[in-house]
Amino acid sequence: MNPILDVVVRSLCVYLFMVIAIRLFGKNQLSQLNAGDVVLLLLISNAVQNAMVGENTSLEGGIVAALVLFAANFTLKRLMFSNRSFASFMEADPVILVKDGVADHVALRKVKITFDEINEAIREHGIETIENVKLAILEVDGNISVISEDEKDKQTHYSRIKRKNKRKYH
Repeated sequence: MNPILDVVVRSLCVYLFMVIAIRLFGKNQLSQLNAGDVVLLLLISNAVQNAMVGENTSLEGGIVAALVLFAANFTLKRLMFSNRSFASFMEADPVILVKDGVADHVALRKVKITFDEINEAIREHGIETIENVKLAILEVDGNISVISEDEKDKQTHYSRIKRKNKRKYH
């Protein structure tokens, strides 16, 4: 078989396998990825790289390696679901940044968020001042959820990642 065609066929097989495996193991949206999921994807990409382009490795070997990594991740997720202390060890807990209009400066320093950044997040939720905030929480995924004292404000989160990218490219 033509070497270029062989690489294309292997790559398509690995791609289809990865899409199916990600769907089967529970990730429906890319925005739901956490640090562990990103590490898993990096390990899988390394494991299947040789299966796609290597001359002396088999496609089956790369897929088996990826399958083992997916199974390990699935087992880890099940353990985290059933054991709260293990989950707390593996993933960070949400952090309360503002409670009843008062910023927790110790928590802000711990998660490296400046007072200006928390004020920006609050304004992006349509809330004028920090005194109008009932609760602001840094979620595990990096979003800042803000609950207003006013019931009409319904926007619920602000992404630190999107804000940093916006500053980086503008």
